[in-house]
Amino acid sequence: MLLTAFEISRDQPIGSWFCLKAQPKREHIAAACLRQISEVEAFCPRVRFRKRTNRGPVWFVEPMFPGYLFARFDYGAYHWRIRHRPAVSGFVQFGDRLALLPDSLVSEIKIRTGTDDLLEINESLEQGQTVQITQGPFQGLEALVTRLITARDRVEILIEWMGRSLHAEASIADLVLLPDGGQERWRNGILGQEGSKDSR
Repeated sequence: MLLTAFEISRDQPIGSWFCLKAQPKREHIAAACLRQISEVEAFCPRVRFRKRTNRGPVWFVEPMFPGYLFARFDYGAYHWRIRHRPAVSGFVQFGDRLALLPDSLVSEIKIRTGTDDLLEINESLEQGQTVQITQGPFQGLEALVTRLITARDRVEILIEWMGRSLHAEASIADLVLLPDGGQERWRNGILGQEGSKDSR
């Protein structure tokens, strides 16, 4: 929804949220400063995800919408204070029209992020996927997921080690999903071994 400041001051839509611009990497600071005004409700959803680095898998927390956050308040009474809060760059607007979001949309995001305004993205594993082991004696090796043990958040994996195929159990937290293509390498390796056994 796009409305001019005059239209909003005359008849502000009930429950609507303003989209605000934040200074780079300071979205959480802007939200915290807005929350210091009791009549302002600020919302800065974040995502938590695991990413492979040179140090191994590391959990990261980043804004769901980098550079933006949302706030609900009486525009006529508080727009000047909002513009001048620390880490806030201004309102998202197109020409003289400000961007507003319906409460139903923001509420849907809030349901997904919970009370901490945080959505955890945890890649679920499936049978046949290739993973890398990040903990334990087989750390650094690739493995093939052969069975899910969902009740205990564990999986059965197939490991190629010293020319042998070993079956083992591993915690999902100790595995990182590898890009597509690993399945083909595994299939070729296993079929190749079976072909070698048959030829003996």
